[in-house]
Amino acid sequence: MARYGQTFKDKALARLLPPESAAIDLVAREIGIGADTLERWREDAAGRLEAVVTTAAMNEADQSAWCRSHGAYPEELAKWRASATTALAAPEELRASPQATRADRKRIRELERELLRKDRALAETAALLVLSKKVQAIFNKGEDE
Repeated sequence: MARYGQTFKDKALARLLPPESAAIDLVAREIGIGADTLERWREDAAGRLEAVVTTAAMNEADQSAWCRSHGAYPEELAKWRASATTALAAPEELRASPQATRADRKRIRELERELLRKDRALAETAALLVLSKKVQAIFNKGEDE
């Protein structure tokens, strides 16, 4: 079973969430992970956010009781809270805007077309080279006789 780092998971989840809101099947194909795995990661992230929201108004004793009943550690809850606060407080410039995402997709399509064109040109050049060598071998063979 493969193990993925938290940074990788966060990037995959970011693709699933707004502003991009890509389909799970699409993201799964692009990064080579099963859709069920991505769905589980998204549910885990939603559960962590729900835990942060639920325990936000609780005092320390109530938070500890909640953690015991839900099988979490208070340190994890504090880390989840810090992560959620950081993500929500991040400046808007750091988040990808829908326009930037569309522009990136357009640029990717252009680059893929250019790559395909160059790949075809390279294949054609290789075929011509092979044919010229074969023609040379045929005519050189005839001169030897």
